[in-house]
Amino acid sequence: MSDSSTRGIKTVLHPVSDLEKAKAVYTALLGTPPQHDAPYYVGYDVDGQHIGLVPDGASQGMTSPVAYWHVPDIEAKLAEVTAAGATVKEPAHEVGWGRIVATVTDPDGNVLGLLQDR
Repeated sequence: MSDSSTRGIKTVLHPVSDLEKAKAVYTALLGTPPQHDAPYYVGYDVDGQHIGLVPDGASQGMTSPVAYWHVPDIEAKLAEVTAAGATVKEPAHEVGWGRIVATVTDPDGNVLGLLQDR
C-alpha cells in the first residue's frame, strides 16, 4: 500500500491580473524579492512556504487562491479523495522540475490542490 498521507499546505498560488503590480505588493508583504521571476510565474519561498503568482490565472479557471497539499503519492491521494466524494478538476500532470500537480473540488465546489515532488 502506498503512503497517501499529506505533508501539509506548503504552496499557495494566487491568480493575478497584473503581474507587475501584484509582484510589488507581495514583495512588500513578504519582505523579500521573488526567487522565481518569469513572465508566466513569480514565486516566493518564505519560511518553508511557497507563494506563487499566476498571471491571468482566471483564464485557467482560478477564481481564488489555491492551497496545495504536498503528498508523497499524488495518484493514491487522488483515488482516496475522489472515492470520498471529491471531483477531479485538473488531472495530475507534470509542471516541470519533477513536480506533479492536480486539483479537485470538494462537494461545495472549493478547489483543493495536490502536489508531489519526485
